[in-house]
Amino acid sequence: MPTNLTSSAAPTASESRRTFAIISHPDAGKTTLTEKLLLFGGAIHLAGHVKAHGERRRTQSDWMKMERARGISISSSVMTFERDGLTFNLLDTPGHQDFSEDTYRTLTAVDSAIMVIDAAKGIESQTRKLFEVCRLRDIPIITFINKIDREGLDPFALLDEIESTLALDVCPMTWPVGMGGDFRGAFDLRDHRYLKSESRPGAGDGRVVATGGIDDPQLDALVPERILASFRESAALAASAYPGFDLDSYRGGHLTPVYFGSALKDCAVTELLQALATLAPPPRPQPAEPRTVYPDEKAVTGFVFKMQANMDLNHRDRVAFLRLCSGRLRRGMKLRQVHSGKMISLQNPIFFFARERQLAEEALPGDIIGIPNHGTLRVGDTLTEGEELRFTGIPNFAPEILRRVRLDDPMRTKQLRRALEDLAEEGVTQVFRPIIGSQWIVGVVGQLQLEVLSSRIATEYKIAVGFEMAPFETARWVAGDDPAHLKQFIERNSGSLAEDRDGAPVFLARDTWDLNRTIRDWPNLRFLKTRERT
Repeated sequence: MPTNLTSSAAPTASESRRTFAIISHPDAGKTTLTEKLLLFGGAIHLAGHVKAHGERRRTQSDWMKMERARGISISSSVMTFERDGLTFNLLDTPGHQDFSEDTYRTLTAVDSAIMVIDAAKGIESQTRKLFEVCRLRDIPIITFINKIDREGLDPFALLDEIESTLALDVCPMTWPVGMGGDFRGAFDLRDHRYLKSESRPGAGDGRVVATGGIDDPQLDALVPERILASFRESAALAASAYPGFDLDSYRGGHLTPVYFGSALKDCAVTELLQALATLAPPPRPQPAEPRTVYPDEKAVTGFVFKMQANMDLNHRDRVAFLRLCSGRLRRGMKLRQVHSGKMISLQNPIFFFARERQLAEEALPGDIIGIPNHGTLRVGDTLTEGEELRFTGIPNFAPEILRRVRLDDPMRTKQLRRALEDLAEEGVTQVFRPIIGSQWIVGVVGQLQLEVLSSRIATEYKIAVGFEMAPFETARWVAGDDPAHLKQFIERNSGSLAEDRDGAPVFLARDTWDLNRTIRDWPNLRFLKTRERT
């Protein structure tokens, strides 16, 4: 990767950056697609395969040991690459629903998304949840229907499902030329190009045939008659039945361009990458208080959306992921941490490529940079050149599973506290300290989070812990306009109260009935499922 990610012509922020995430249900092929985008973008020379064996064949974007063992993405990773004068910042998100908080925070930092759908399964539960998050933030979505080289649902059924389930208009951009055993590639409906299925692995567009349209006689010699006749009929219907592509409608979140392809067979991946370059929006205005921040402003602003501890176990490091929202950031600048008023010197900001890093001499709006620090920065922090503002929309969510932490060696209490706080800051877990009692309580969305938490504490901090059932079923943050009323509630319910890592009061309910009764008994208080990170 080049040391300076800006082109020689120093393009403006509105022209040069594309910051996007890839969202999908597990096993839809998201990680494979990520690898191919990096490959065709020139960022890597060998795309790994999630389930392949051997060091050279491991995926480049999944770097945690458990991710490799399970073949899933657990932690969001950031990868930067250049193509045709543009800089792409790709944020690969966890597909597993147990890590939805990390995915949500990641989506606050992107300007567009690719939604990957398995052609055989259609829209699955996690895809629907992630789409709703995108809709909350009006994030434009390009759809990639993957695995058309395998037996799958009818293309029209897939498009109809997107329309009916997600309430999105669809515009097919490529169309399958056979599927499953009949797979012969895809056809570019806009530029009338046939994307042959037997393209050399890694070549991307190595076997593209320019045609005059779906009726071009060239296709008669390239595709068996039975498959070609069916393709021509369905492609003609698709071209007439669905609206043409409208850029404003797409960027407004009302229409999704749809690419049928196969990441494994390198089919339509180059076309997808080109769509990101030409259709996806550049850096967008970001919501903040007391005003919206625009990317063409001269003053540098940004927000921390993710923390990662121990990316390098040899250095016990801690890296804050910063989304740059405005201005031109240069190495050595000092920025103000708004909530504390402290000035932070950016001596060693870094760009990411999965496990690899590179010193960032400068960055533009839309870029994601890493800031090594020792606990100074936290998720939700706003950094500016001095202005008093705060970026919004990065909440904590109430956990669905609560467990007490059992420490096998009482002499390591201090180390356990450090481990829990580090991993809570990343979003691996939430941590609550009961007002009465000494055992920490962790809150997670799913069982897999507990497995990751235990594994990372053992591997990175060398501490043996276990988890025990807690007498609580759910948690809610408690807030009120009258401090005296809130204090009274805390005093009367101290056995069911804890503090989160910010010291905010959290009510731990034994069951749904207990929660509903408490809400009814204290009507002047608010029991919140989410709390804005500050």
